[in-house]
Amino acid sequence: MAFIPGSNRPRPFNRPGFRPRVVEEPYRVNERITAPRVRVVGENIKVDVYPIHVAIKMAQEQGLDLVEISPNADPPVCKVIDYSKFKYEQKKKQKEIKSNAQKTVVKEMRFGPNTDDHDFNFKVKHAINFLKEGAKVKAYVHFAGRSIVYKERGEILLLKFAQSLEEVGKVEQFPKLEGKRMYMMLTPKPGAGKK
Repeated sequence: MAFIPGSNRPRPFNRPGFRPRVVEEPYRVNERITAPRVRVVGENIKVDVYPIHVAIKMAQEQGLDLVEISPNADPPVCKVIDYSKFKYEQKKKQKEIKSNAQKTVVKEMRFGPNTDDHDFNFKVKHAINFLKEGAKVKAYVHFAGRSIVYKERGEILLLKFAQSLEEVGKVEQFPKLEGKRMYMMLTPKPGAGKK
């Protein structure tokens, strides 16, 4: 059994059942390309169909790699490029796509069944800004104690709220009572954002 110098512990890769993790390459490169003939593209290359050994030799003469970029084509399409640089650019593109995917923000607005006009208008102004910024608005009426008997007031209040926001938002979920709260969800209208 192999030991780590200065230690009495065996090396982890000599453990029974240990398999080193193999990173799967997303593209076939050079000798790993299995097709007998491939269409070759790239800079300083005459685009044509070549036997695989000729295509690999062409890439090696330029100090580059032959990378299979379209394996399902007939014949498969291969590009003469620097593979490590190509992989780096692909990773960068994936990161960009992930960062551009918008994360949906949900802002909550709480009302009571007896919310006064001043408080109501104040919340409408905030909700307009949230919707313009692309956030969803979850408005709810909280019924404390016996105020649950005013369910209709809560529903009227939420529908009035939705009506006040109809230029910038649309109702995604109409008022729904869950326990002591009545919820309504509003989502931004396309084109209502800040210019």
